[in-house]
Amino acid sequence: MAAALLGAMAPAAGAAPAGPATAVEGVPLHEAVAALPVADENREGYNRLSSFGGWIDADRDGCNTRAEVLLDEAVVPPEVSGRCTLTGGLWYSYYDDAYREGGLDIDHLVPLAEAWELCR
Repeated sequence: MAAALLGAMAPAAGAAPAGPATAVEGVPLHEAVAALPVADENREGYNRLSSFGGWIDADRDGCNTRAEVLLDEAVVPPEVSGRCTLTGGLWYSYYDDAYREGGLDIDHLVPLAEAWELCR
């Protein structure tokens, strides 16, 4: 998390460097978040599908990445039918310390549009 936080604290493209990087160990989260730079978003040239594509089936077993993650993270595995259609299942949410049944979505800790903006 610290590496991700340090990466997120990098200056926006075209911004003057703020000075040498400093360690953030021992800093309370609310202070670290308050220290993050705020800038207008620039999505010029960003297109979710052409920039990153859709879910892939890397191992060619019929299940795309989303399904693979759901299967791997399930506390109670969902039923798999047809071309990897998932039904049922139970997952634990580390974010709110609760168990969740089907209807889940797989998301990024850093939205793709934000990562694209930081890395271009």
